[in-house]
Amino acid sequence: MFESLSEKLDSAFKNLKGHGRITELNIAGTVKEIRRALVDADVNYKIAKEFTDTVKDKALGEKVLNAVSPGQQMVKIVKDELAALMGGEEATFNITGNPAIILIAGLQGSGKTTFSAKLANYLKAKKAKSPLLVAADVYRPAAIDQLKVLGEQIGVEVYSEPENKNAIAIAENAIKEARAKNKNVIIIDTAGRLAIDEVMMNEVAGIKKAVNPGEILFVVDSMTGQDAVNTAAAFNEKLDFSGVVLTKLDGDTRGGAAISIRYTVKKPIKFVSSGEKMDTLDVFYPERMAQRILGMGDIVSLVEKAQEQFDEEQARKLEKKIRKNQFDFEDFKTQIQQIKKMGNLKDLMGMIPGVGKQIKDVDINDDSFKGIEAMINSMTPQERQNPDLLNNSRKQRIAAGSGKDIQELNQFLKQFEQMKGMMKMMNKMPAGRMMPGMKR
Repeated sequence: MFESLSEKLDSAFKNLKGHGRITELNIAGTVKEIRRALVDADVNYKIAKEFTDTVKDKALGEKVLNAVSPGQQMVKIVKDELAALMGGEEATFNITGNPAIILIAGLQGSGKTTFSAKLANYLKAKKAKSPLLVAADVYRPAAIDQLKVLGEQIGVEVYSEPENKNAIAIAENAIKEARAKNKNVIIIDTAGRLAIDEVMMNEVAGIKKAVNPGEILFVVDSMTGQDAVNTAAAFNEKLDFSGVVLTKLDGDTRGGAAISIRYTVKKPIKFVSSGEKMDTLDVFYPERMAQRILGMGDIVSLVEKAQEQFDEEQARKLEKKIRKNQFDFEDFKTQIQQIKKMGNLKDLMGMIPGVGKQIKDVDINDDSFKGIEAMINSMTPQERQNPDLLNNSRKQRIAAGSGKDIQELNQFLKQFEQMKGMMKMMNKMPAGRMMPGMKR
């Protein structure tokens, strides 16, 4: 995501290298390159022009600090303005009510149904809510089936009336069902079309009038670029929605929708979604997104993802084992599984400042750990707990069992020993400081 835009902005800032201060003359080329980069990313020209005019005014009026180069100063100004353009601060999300009602709207193919299930999973896992999914797409039987499959996957009940073609009645009946079953949030997945039409708009407007939702979320496929902004404007005119959801951010998206949509419809982006997995839904933070676009990483989000998988009791036991130099393959496998739960590996690495640019052309597969796990799984419980048992015959058996050759196994064992060596050095650290999030 945003790789092309990030590269072009980085190139634009290089124009200021070697200059002692920002001047009208040396900034002109940089501003022009920034505007071109935004337009190439599918940002509307008027928005790009207004944005760069603001950046230019702020840059020329800024006193450049001695300790900061003009290029660094420019990055900071662009980051602040990008964040402001995308909304400035995290938007609030209203889940009050008995039950709280969330209406999901958007075109067919935008990812509404998948997002509805992801949102239910998010509210259940992170907000301790008891959601009910409502299948109110009366035109596409596959949408009802898809929602049921996803609901079963995340352990959330789905309300549907396959024979009823009145979406408004289904939504009203779902509220009664939610109250009867003590569900405190209902998420209504509505019908979409391949393009905006009056029937779809009137139907979703009718559902809104009948159930009075606390949140109306417009789901948009971020890969459609400027078209996404135009569609959002049309939906907003009819529905006056409360927020936007950007889906498919893991695809070949140029980022124009994320940057322009807030400016155009004056409604906040509330969530961003990538991939098909049910846990790949994130709250949208404009500041963090601006940092990632500019290659500054997103350490806060990375730490939050790590903390979600963090088990303090397990970490305490692990620290004791490390201090006694007893870290084994079973512990290593547990750590791998926790990392995998955090999400897409390339996305995670891209959150580390400076790493994103280095790995843009590197294919980092989520299956990268499979070979290591296969080797560990081919060991006996005794071998996992005591790596010193691995003699030549045992190694031959493990290599054959995991489908690896002996060289690959030996390389892994060498890396494991190097890691244990590093952990020995960590023994010198004060107790309780080895594991993130642990207190003294």
